[in-house]
Amino acid sequence: MASNYTPLSLDNTSVELHIEDNKNANFESRISSLALLPSDQENGYVKDESDLENDIDFDNLPLIFGEKKSESGFYGAVFNLTTTIVGAGIMALPATMKVLGLVLGFVLIILIGILSEISVEILVRCSVHCKAKSYGEVVEAALGRTAKILSEICIIVNNGGIMVVYLIIMGDVLSGSLRHIGVFDQWLGHGFWDHRKLLILIIMIVFLSPLCALDRIDSLSSTSAASVVLAVLFVVIAFIVAFIKLMEGTDESPRMAPDFGSSKAILDLLVVIPIMTNAYVCHFNVQPIYNELEGRSPEKMNRVSRMTTAICVLVYASTAVAGYLLFGKSTESDVLTNFDRDLGIPLSTAINYVVRIGYVFHLVLVFPVMHFSLRQTMDSLFFAGSPPLTESRKRCLGWTFVLLGLTYFGSTTVPNIWTAFKFTGATTAVSLGFTFPSLIALRLSKGGIYLNEREKFICWFMLILAVIVSIVGVIGNIYTLNSQ
Repeated sequence: MASNYTPLSLDNTSVELHIEDNKNANFESRISSLALLPSDQENGYVKDESDLENDIDFDNLPLIFGEKKSESGFYGAVFNLTTTIVGAGIMALPATMKVLGLVLGFVLIILIGILSEISVEILVRCSVHCKAKSYGEVVEAALGRTAKILSEICIIVNNGGIMVVYLIIMGDVLSGSLRHIGVFDQWLGHGFWDHRKLLILIIMIVFLSPLCALDRIDSLSSTSAASVVLAVLFVVIAFIVAFIKLMEGTDESPRMAPDFGSSKAILDLLVVIPIMTNAYVCHFNVQPIYNELEGRSPEKMNRVSRMTTAICVLVYASTAVAGYLLFGKSTESDVLTNFDRDLGIPLSTAINYVVRIGYVFHLVLVFPVMHFSLRQTMDSLFFAGSPPLTESRKRCLGWTFVLLGLTYFGSTTVPNIWTAFKFTGATTAVSLGFTFPSLIALRLSKGGIYLNEREKFICWFMLILAVIVSIVGVIGNIYTLNSQ
């Protein structure tokens, strides 16, 4: 049969129809708006723009625009994983040095970092074996549906608690608290501008909402890099100030080993041990980062986790040592408190402002990374079997604003919420970092994954360590409450 059309080679994903002559000008005007659609809609075609707008589900039609997905580079993955680790906990490390002493504290920072890196490699290996796309999926494949729900509850409690605490810290630094002098109060005096709830709301609207609305963790790689730079800036400032005071002879001699001379000193150890073990927990973000890694493979992800661990060990050890050398026996459990008083050196006030404001921006940049895995986990728990959030912009934005609203409510209206999260943090974080990865590996070793004797020993060691740390953490927090 004769045809008015000639075939054309396709250089892109579009389809064009060309008329050989103008005999059917009316027919040409009728087909000029044809658009390619999935085969289950209108037999693949729609005839006008109004039908196109009404029929297309833009959430589930990525091919009409071309592939949207991009992949994360190696260093982007490193920065995102590093930011997951280096959060507010960095400010508690100098106090651990005061209790443990420089030698034991430094050794534990290195050893726990290595142990955490091994657990990440085990988790990646098991996830690839099970073809799991999230933390909950690999738990379910190895331990069952009940364990998956339990692990997701741990992520929700851990990440949600951390995000609330971040907002509390931002409010304390900017508007002040019982122990902190607010930055705005120092600058401008007391007024509506240092109202705590208002400041947190402005931070959420201006800074956090745009970052949290991003649907891919790779999109946060630049902000994650900036957060790492701010953490390094704090380390550099602390070292410079400590060096100046050391040259002036005003620093006191640091403790090199723990003090076992009193029951209080021994109980203090119970408080700081969970801080050390939880310092490297990032496992809930391992799968999302791996999923978006360019040319992903277990070996490449292992290199990402090893470089991340090296960076975090360096930052943690430097922060802990510099902070303890700087403030000695006066080191607070949150060393940031030490930076709202005179440091005894020139430009002390300016240095304090830089440290405190820089720390607020650091938390602002860490917050979206924690929010990402929390949003994914909530969606998986309540909408199991639905398409990924990257394919549903409406659902992604809905969860984003719901979670931001809940964290704002928790940080501004719930009394003593920090106390509750001290207990949950002593159990949920260590479970995510050590308990579940070791149980997953030991279970899968019975049917699919080979573990040599050394790897089995490490898994059992992590499991026992997690149980001990959880018990010690709860006891330590009870002791802290009773002593207040």
